[in-house]
Amino acid sequence: MSALRDALRELPESVFGDLLEADDAYLLVLDIPGATAETTEVRIERGRLAVEARRRKDVPSGFEYVREDRSLFVDFEVPLLLPDATGAGAEARMKRGVLEVRLPKREAAPERTIPVTDADA
Repeated sequence: MSALRDALRELPESVFGDLLEADDAYLLVLDIPGATAETTEVRIERGRLAVEARRRKDVPSGFEYVREDRSLFVDFEVPLLLPDATGAGAEARMKRGVLEVRLPKREAAPERTIPVTDADA
């Protein structure tokens, strides 16, 4: 599990992550400011959790960028080096730029895309 903790420390500067554990699942909480459920894709492939997100950056009327430090696209991967975590039955939800990925504890499962739902709806 230390490799996963190290990977969370190496997330892009604009993304913050926490890992929580319960008896039946792990919960990965990722702050991705400006991203929505519609602009975020979460996949499990080759033992890694891959996240691709596009941020919405609204520019108020009458303003233009002088400097732009937040990238429009964010993508990263973290290894799923949790001995009993699986993608089968995994769930992801997004609320106000916070992505929660719940990974049940079971036997290994095949690669798949995890749908992201909007928690505000």
